[in-house]
Amino acid sequence: MTIRSILVANRGEIAVRIIRAAKALGIRTVQVHSAADADMLAVKLADEAIDIGSPAPKKSYLNIAAVVNAAKAAGVDAVHPGYGFLSENADFADAVEAAGMIFIGPKGEAIRLLGDKVAARGVADRAGVPTVPGSAGRLATIEEARAVAAKTGFPIMIKAAAGGGGRGIRIAADLADLERHFPQASAEALAAFGDGGLYLEKVITRARHVEVQILGDGRNFIHCFERECSLQRRRQKVWEEAPSFLLPADVRGRLCESAVALAREVGYRGAGTVEYLYDETTGEFYFIEVNTRIQVEHPVTEMITGIDLVEEMIRIAGGAPLSIRQEDVAVRGHAIECRINAEDPAKGFMPAPGTITRLAVPEGEGVRFDTMLYEGYTIPPFYDSLVGKLIVWGETREACLVRLKAALEGLVIEGVPTTIPLHLALAGDASVSRGAFDTRFLEHWLETEFAARAGAIVEVG
Repeated sequence: MTIRSILVANRGEIAVRIIRAAKALGIRTVQVHSAADADMLAVKLADEAIDIGSPAPKKSYLNIAAVVNAAKAAGVDAVHPGYGFLSENADFADAVEAAGMIFIGPKGEAIRLLGDKVAARGVADRAGVPTVPGSAGRLATIEEARAVAAKTGFPIMIKAAAGGGGRGIRIAADLADLERHFPQASAEALAAFGDGGLYLEKVITRARHVEVQILGDGRNFIHCFERECSLQRRRQKVWEEAPSFLLPADVRGRLCESAVALAREVGYRGAGTVEYLYDETTGEFYFIEVNTRIQVEHPVTEMITGIDLVEEMIRIAGGAPLSIRQEDVAVRGHAIECRINAEDPAKGFMPAPGTITRLAVPEGEGVRFDTMLYEGYTIPPFYDSLVGKLIVWGETREACLVRLKAALEGLVIEGVPTTIPLHLALAGDASVSRGAFDTRFLEHWLETEFAARAGAIVEVG
């Protein structure tokens, strides 16, 4: 089926990104919005906009019936979920298809299978992808958890089977920690995901977070190389790069091939990301999860490969085969993305909604700013604080860092505090420049280096 019209079931910068990709393909766009988002940029750019409810996400962007009814009323051919909200909700994918429209992403059964982290570990095992030592399945009781911990040893990570975004996770240093945190993690997972199921994974002490971008049309599957995502705060990514600069060539090859094997195992359709922990000490990597959607950090992959991932998602959903062969995918240069949030890093990263009084965006070769902002726009207080992503490309990582510093200095957002000062400090840090960091680095750095530079104590934890 040829897709002639798309409803964008999201908001913010990813909604803008989808609309622009659709327009490049000559596709009509319909943007849903809550009452709080009537003035957002995506609404202004879309061909049509539909109000789907009050500001509370559960009554608008997470309301499956409201979104599907809007899509039916608008007469669209397809629905793009973006990331977050309903993007990895199998029931939503099924509802879109049941209403006679195309869901731009995997089928509901694939989302359901890969969204359950325990089931996804089983898929990885069948595909021959190494997994982090831990429980073979869901753990119903603390007694089962004790038995697993006795085999793997401590420290051990308690994780939500249906989790994401760092929620439902606890680290147990010993048996007492395990017994204290296990019920807490289950309760948090139940509240966040409606599923209190847990599993355990061994903590990799010197881990880097590396992920592989995949594309599939259900029959053909490729990778678009990997991204380095180790700079994280509270298990949320802050800064991403492509490719992973310290990954040995043989490890890169095995890592990317394993992601394709996993995609093939489930007949994957659309864009997705297979995430891993890489142990620098041993040189081994371990599967952790699959994200069955476009990622926030997808632009760095686009910058080094020249592939428009959102356009490719739309073509695949419309029934076209993959337009790219694996041998056509090559890495050129290096790219870094900085997530720009409306938060005050010097005040514990407190969200800071408000009105944008001035916006100046850097331009030039190798500089891209994906954003939802415009002068006069008022950021509402109801949603995630991400307002834009500054993406910079260079021939080498060193050249990229130089260009990144200049771009950050040229990016002006006035009216609200942002995380631009944080990224400027990271771009100038010697350890970051050397690539000498892992997933634990940023929180320690915030307590010491950045706090000293900002002249304030930054809350972490």
